[in-house]
Amino acid sequence: MKTAIVAGCRTPFSRSGTVFADLSAIELGKVAVRDALARSGLKGDRIDQLVFGTVVHDPKAPNIAREVGLAVLPKTVPAVTVSRACSSANQAITDAVQMIEVGQADVVMAGGAESLSHVPITVSDVLSKSLVAASKGKTLGQKLSPFRAVRPRDLIPVQPAIAEPTTGESMGESAERMAKENGISREAQDDWALRSHRLAAAGTQDGRLTAEIVPVYVPPDFEKVIVKDNGIRMDTTPEKLEMLRPVFDRKHGSVTAGNASPLTDGASALVLMRDDLAAAEGIEPMGYVRSWAWTALDPAGQLLQGPAYAAPLALDRAGLTMRDIGLMEMHEAFAAQVLSNLQALSSKKFAEEELGRSEAVGHPDIDVINVMGGSLSIGHPFGATGGRLTLTILNEMARRDVEFGLITVCAAGGMGFAMVVERRR
Repeated sequence: MKTAIVAGCRTPFSRSGTVFADLSAIELGKVAVRDALARSGLKGDRIDQLVFGTVVHDPKAPNIAREVGLAVLPKTVPAVTVSRACSSANQAITDAVQMIEVGQADVVMAGGAESLSHVPITVSDVLSKSLVAASKGKTLGQKLSPFRAVRPRDLIPVQPAIAEPTTGESMGESAERMAKENGISREAQDDWALRSHRLAAAGTQDGRLTAEIVPVYVPPDFEKVIVKDNGIRMDTTPEKLEMLRPVFDRKHGSVTAGNASPLTDGASALVLMRDDLAAAEGIEPMGYVRSWAWTALDPAGQLLQGPAYAAPLALDRAGLTMRDIGLMEMHEAFAAQVLSNLQALSSKKFAEEELGRSEAVGHPDIDVINVMGGSLSIGHPFGATGGRLTLTILNEMARRDVEFGLITVCAAGGMGFAMVVERRR
């Protein structure tokens, strides 16, 4: 038995602090789940489980899946939140597949959401402990005494950072180091970023990208309607990208705001179903999940190189080789990361030394990789990107009559993900 993906959608992906600045991840998730259910043609009581991913958790609502489900699905539908950095929605999807394939569910809703406009701001340990102690006080004196140890510096909020707890190195710093170690030039990175924006612009203009998007009516008056991604630079040129200064190594670096994915708000959702049940009910699936693989490497090494390890495993489990892949979607955290992974997949030395294989894994022709751009242009809401990649590739596989597609994602902590999807002819 295989698991069918029968429907899905996503919200527009918007740069943080812009049109979705007043919407939480929960609110965005509600929009995506509601529309995915509508597109499936199923009623809410058909959903057996909801699995939803997010990365930046709201302390007031740590189980985002349950909050989304309570608003959109019957209150009897169990819901669980998963978190695996940038591959959180991929985790939700593979969890859904496993539930179905072991017989614990017939239909599962999976996806994820992120609002990087709403990042919880933490305080110093000294202030935090003082606040906790004060909350236990019964008299005014008991409530005030814990603050005697607090100094002005302790009142400064702790600035959020996308960094590895084990190394202290940020994602951008890791990408910068990978660019240097792998010989990825600034020109090559900017060329990939330019390609991403141009292809995403084309996919938006001809309706292929917007077909997967559900419009979002922005509160409080709901008069403003967002129907497309707002990070795509339709007027980007090589000259404009060349003018941007390196961010993480200002003197010798090559990673800029132009060849890195932006902080983004958005949500995605998919409906997965037993394939025999879909067939019996006359439901035409978007596609099927054939295989997947998770890998991990030392975060102090090439942090974002996980896809180069995961892709061959997923292909092996699918009984395929890279030559069978007709379309590929690679998450574009940074252009340097994409190019480093493509370089590794093409390398016989990498295959021998890192994978124990005698031949390079290879990759499809560049013309069939990220054919409508990627995260560099479309955006990257951490918890939602995996759903977007899955929707994008399945829709395009149908348009091109492609049988097998490959999705890859790098993630914080040195993790990698790859999944093979298929369309039966």
